[in-house]
Amino acid sequence: MRVPHSHAAGPDLASVAKLLADGTRAGFCLALLDGRAWTATELARHAGVAASTATEHLNALVGGNLLIEERQGRHRYVRLADPHVAELVENLAVLAPQRRTPPRTLSAAGRRQALAHARTCYDHLAGTVGVALTDALAERGLLDWDNGLRLTGEGDAWLDALGIAVPAGTRRPSVRSCLDWTERRPHLAGAVGAALCRHAFTAGWITRIGTTRAVTVTPAGRRALYDHLGLPDELLSPK
Repeated sequence: MRVPHSHAAGPDLASVAKLLADGTRAGFCLALLDGRAWTATELARHAGVAASTATEHLNALVGGNLLIEERQGRHRYVRLADPHVAELVENLAVLAPQRRTPPRTLSAAGRRQALAHARTCYDHLAGTVGVALTDALAERGLLDWDNGLRLTGEGDAWLDALGIAVPAGTRRPSVRSCLDWTERRPHLAGAVGAALCRHAFTAGWITRIGTTRAVTVTPAGRRALYDHLGLPDELLSPK
């Protein structure tokens, strides 16, 4: 008698793939790459679905450990579970075919352009500005790509001089490259990338554009990034 083949023990990749195979759930995860917590109502409005539909999808994502929920009184908020989930979503976005549907309005075209120019990828900077910042760090010897990406001694001193503290004692890597889905080149992630992004917000170098994850580099930010990294104004200003 032939014994049916059984699946070997190990990670159940199919269950994660199934969660992200739905367009609405995938859209929720892409929206949550801004690193903030959203309500079910906000995500429902973003995706154009009923609140009950959004709740059903969010329950599945929380149950699958891709999202975590936080409650404040009667309000329920959800966010990506951790940086590893953000990395997974961003990497899948690189592999995914790009929709070529032209924007219907000038405002939609502007939002798309702003997102490609500078945005948050969970808790670090991405887009044209994020890639340019990463290149500038490497050109100045603050990052080293020769034997795997690492922060150099000069990079440590540069962060100290700016007063940027990188949390220690965590399992998160200090530096990590993240392939940018619009530029198709790596930008800086990891604890250092997150600390730089956090400093840029706190110092007023960047500010969010509305409720999207697109950001704009402020005049103060353009001066600072030129002074500290030599990034030219025309690169930091959206076209």
